[in-house]
Amino acid sequence: MQRSKWYGLVFLLGAFIAGAAIGFAAERAMGHGKPGRHGSRSALDRMSRDLNLTPSQRATFDTILENREKQMRELWAPIKPQMDSLMKIGKVIGDSTHQQLKRVLTPDQQVKFDRIRTESRRRGDSARKRWDKDYSGKRKP
Repeated sequence: MQRSKWYGLVFLLGAFIAGAAIGFAAERAMGHGKPGRHGSRSALDRMSRDLNLTPSQRATFDTILENREKQMRELWAPIKPQMDSLMKIGKVIGDSTHQQLKRVLTPDQQVKFDRIRTESRRRGDSARKRWDKDYSGKRKP
């Protein structure tokens, strides 16, 4: 019985990570209608130029995307505490996996592996900060 619960938890965590990755990619692609949000040329800016949107159309696009953002914050707000708990469990699993993998590597490979993980965590932390800011239920400035 414990094994089934463990598999269920691992599956749930995997589904969450996959969903978060897809959501993060979509969020980056859409840029949430904020010019310069992910660089000076957001996807929405490019789409606006490619479609030759009028100022009125662009304002409507921005309003629709702001409504989507509000809906997403409202959707995630009730489950954010559970997601935070799952992220902590995921970190424990990730740390354990990292240590197991390191045992297979030579000392030189271990140093490189640690560097790769540090960079990956830096990017992940940055993404989580954006996620927390976007879906904390608080209005962004």
